[in-house]
Amino acid sequence: MADAQEPRWLDEDQSRTWLALAALMMRLPAALDAQLQRDAGLSHFEYQVLAGLSMAPERTLRMSVLAGFVEGSLPRLSQVVSRLEKRGWVERTPDPADGRYTLAILTDSGWDTVVATAPGHVAEVQRLIFDALTKAQQRQLGEIGRRILATIDPGDPCLTGRLP
Repeated sequence: MADAQEPRWLDEDQSRTWLALAALMMRLPAALDAQLQRDAGLSHFEYQVLAGLSMAPERTLRMSVLAGFVEGSLPRLSQVVSRLEKRGWVERTPDPADGRYTLAILTDSGWDTVVATAPGHVAEVQRLIFDALTKAQQRQLGEIGRRILATIDPGDPCLTGRLP
């Protein structure tokens, strides 16, 4: 039996950094959710679905691509898109290029919702993140985020700036 290698424990500074990052990862989505629910009756996940479609060519994406963009499973995305369809903001149709896939399409009403919701959402992102940082810290945060993301998923479209 091979000797077990001693774990690389976090030092005191790393531990404080990790605890702050873990708290941020838990609290930031909740804060964004609260603002979107209060101002637009949307969850952050729902908004991300609408925003992802709004950035796509012809406001259309395959459901599988959209699921990757919003970091959600296909079943979860399907449930959310069903709710958004009932509100008239999204439509689904078979992909004419390959009927095995389903396309999600942002409707004109969905576009109007994104346009109306985006200013409040961006203001909250500015308030919660960027207002607390200097310009240099903002650049550092971006670089740190990209480095960590590249370690987790080197193919993530956020690394190339091409979304979704």
